Amino acid sequence: MEATGKAGFVLGNLAEVVERVLGFLPTKALLRAACVCRLWRECARRTLRARQRVAWVSALEAGPADSHALVRALARELEKVQVLPQTVLYIADAGTFSGHEECHEQKKARKRNSKETAIALEKLLPKRCQVLGLVTPGVVVTPMGSSSNQPQEIEEGEAGFALLFPKIDGVKIHTFHFSKDSKNRVFDESKFAEAGLKNNPDLRVVLLFGYNSWKSGATRFLHQIVNPLNEKSIILAGGQVESFTSLASENSSAQPGDACGVVGLAFSGPQIQSATVLLDQDVADERTAEAAMQRLKAANIPEHNTIGFMFACVGRGYRHYKTKRNMEADAFRKFFPNVPLFGFFGHGEIGCDRIVTGNFVLRECNDIKDDLLHGYTTVMTLIHLGSTKANQV
Repeated sequence: MEATGKAGFVLGNLAEVVERVLGFLPTKALLRAACVCRLWRECARRTLRARQRVAWVSALEAGPADSHALVRALARELEKVQVLPQTVLYIADAGTFSGHEECHEQKKARKRNSKETAIALEKLLPKRCQVLGLVTPGVVVTPMGSSSNQPQEIEEGEAGFALLFPKIDGVKIHTFHFSKDSKNRVFDESKFAEAGLKNNPDLRVVLLFGYNSWKSGATRFLHQIVNPLNEKSIILAGGQVESFTSLASENSSAQPGDACGVVGLAFSGPQIQSATVLLDQDVADERTAEAAMQRLKAANIPEHNTIGFMFACVGRGYRHYKTKRNMEADAFRKFFPNVPLFGFFGHGEIGCDRIVTGNFVLRECNDIKDDLLHGYTTVMTLIHLGSTKANQV
């Protein structure tokens, strides 16, 4: 009893010991421990603030038809992660996210299923978390466990991932949404400033995703969004997706069925470094794919605390590379052995060769004002979120 009493005294009074012990707990258990007493609450807060590495949840295998694999994986893995998500980007395959109905008459049922799946995902996440969810024809994902795991190009079948961004010192991440106004052909550019995309000297990276690109006027609207943001000090990257299913910072009615528009994530902070390269139609074998990755490597972006993104045309992949699968993800892994890679196969790509690292800016594009909208290409992007001593899960 005496030994037990001394142990209780230590755990109740010595913050250093308590903080060290609590540091082994995943976030959900840590939040429960924070309810014990004031000391434990303060130790838990300091522990959470120190956890500034991005985590992710991957889903690569189909399961029961009653829910999507990403929903099941997120429900399971959120009990283990050691970050408190402030912003979440999830991407899932369009084929199974909306259910398995293929009949045209069941279009309403597909939409309802898609919404239900999105709601199920959002309910698993913290209430004040920003959530951006997309569905695409194919998914690029790094399996969980290690940032050095081999990324997979999943062009068919059930798959998805969720990137969990915690609060990071010196970095601000926010979602945005611009919907095409059918009554007004001219986009009101004052909305850029409201979204933090103009008059923001710390803006470094903008990931943009157009949806319902087959709608009349969708391409023109995308140009209206991309062109004013096309500055050499900002990395622009992304592509055209099937649809967006979650934007938790907005009303759930934000995406009318007949609307088209652009959603995305903006990354601001002086410590952010980023680079993109464009793999055009001429990149069609292992040698030319690796040459493109060498260009990205030459940007000298720090690889610690860095995320890779791959936005590819649905016409590329194994069909483009004469039945050889995973060509571009393999080339990326060869030159970036410890950077996790995520992304999708979509209906058009946004980006060019560009580097932004602090005060140093380099553009390697053909024209004064680059045409950032492409087809049958791949855009590879690196985003470095700054140095941190926290351990990755």
